[in-house]
Amino acid sequence: MAAPARPLIIDFHTHIFPPEVVAEREKFFPGEPAFRLLYENSRKSPLATAEDLIAALDRSGIQGAVTFGFPWKRPEWIRRGNDYVLEALARYPDRLRGFACVNPELPQARTEAERCLEAGMQGIGELALYAAPSGKNWLECFGPLAELAGDRGVPLLLHTNEPVGHLYPGKERLPAWDLYGLIRSFPETRFILAHWGGGLWWYALLKREVREALGNVYVDTAASPFLYRPEIYRYALEIFGVEKILYGSDYPLLTLDRYVKELEEARVGETDRRAILGGNAQGLLHWPSS
Repeated sequence: MAAPARPLIIDFHTHIFPPEVVAEREKFFPGEPAFRLLYENSRKSPLATAEDLIAALDRSGIQGAVTFGFPWKRPEWIRRGNDYVLEALARYPDRLRGFACVNPELPQARTEAERCLEAGMQGIGELALYAAPSGKNWLECFGPLAELAGDRGVPLLLHTNEPVGHLYPGKERLPAWDLYGLIRSFPETRFILAHWGGGLWWYALLKREVREALGNVYVDTAASPFLYRPEIYRYALEIFGVEKILYGSDYPLLTLDRYVKELEEARVGETDRRAILGGNAQGLLHWPSS
């Protein structure tokens, strides 16, 4: 009798940077307050190249990952980061899928995202505002990219965070109403809300409107061991549904073992665990089984 197939594991949320950024991150701090905010502490905030990511996947027994760069303020650095992801996709076509990472406040954002999708990327993200948008609301910032994602039939991954609780680098006062308004404005777009969507899925318990409005919305688990108690998995399974949850590590911040430990502590069943760790991502990205 043949041995059972190994469960497919796909990490939906990883970051890679060009070697020059990894080697000398301090050179990239001037004029980039968000990058400095998140990565000034090299011990707490490691950076990784594509080779580092592949090595980490091999160590953890992960078959594939979705990866992306950083939403720099400088358009040329955004292009360099996306080109580096495209180079990684060419080197590791069976292991990696790339998302186009752009700064939604820049006028070139949609054009750059289109370029990346035409070059072979399969989504847009992680899109992030690490400070309140200057002179625009969320719909004005993200609307053109949400429209593009819907037109191209690709997912749009947004950085979100919980609106209450302790502060940490990258946590912004997320306007939940604006996020919800963006989602409602583009019902055909598949949104993936990073970091459990800041808890937006909880409102699927409301009797009217919200469950239907979130019909094309998924959440990923990025940084969950730092943010939530393990039982969040049980609540999300009951309220939002297992098919809406994607394993994302936020690599190189965290690795698979921390998430497996929390799935075990939350007593998530084997079928649901397989869906979260890879099955849902496989369906969303049409990832081959082998």
